[in-house]
Amino acid sequence: MRVSLLSVNPAPAQFDTPFLFREDLMFAVPDNTLLRPENPALRHPVRVALEVAADRDRWKHLLRYDPDERFATLVEKDERQEVWLMSWLPGQRTDLHDHAFASGAFTLVSGHLTEAVARRAPDGRAITELHALSAGQSRVFGPGYVHEVRNDGPDPAISIHVYRDAEREMRSYHLDPLGGPVLD
Repeated sequence: MRVSLLSVNPAPAQFDTPFLFREDLMFAVPDNTLLRPENPALRHPVRVALEVAADRDRWKHLLRYDPDERFATLVEKDERQEVWLMSWLPGQRTDLHDHAFASGAFTLVSGHLTEAVARRAPDGRAITELHALSAGQSRVFGPGYVHEVRNDGPDPAISIHVYRDAEREMRSYHLDPLGGPVLD
């Protein structure tokens, strides 16, 4: 996997929410977490997820909790993207998966979730990164971004997911402890 070096210097047209940035900060970002929209005027999927999350009237009538598995339902869909609502009871999780050719983001509305990202380092080693998420936090993904999401907390969680460039699909993986994620 190639790694890109990016300077944090946001374009004002992309976000109108105040964020703190250091222009001299450099960091490594795996290519499959970068979104390169063909239409630069298209709002970033994090922005879309945040807006939908904040507008509970758009989705509160759809919210359910399933005691057997994570609940997911389509909130809205157009020619560019799908927006999904998901609820997570304590202990519920996804399997290790990617979203095939889709890119997008998800935002946590309430509760706490843990995301485990699995990838292969340039030298072939398996790398797993854990991200503890709380309400208001978002994660971005691109094609081939392998992860699992779980609710390890004592309370239910709600999240909004935006998928672009392809319909919502989940391809299953298993983790080779030496070589990283392997498509099932």
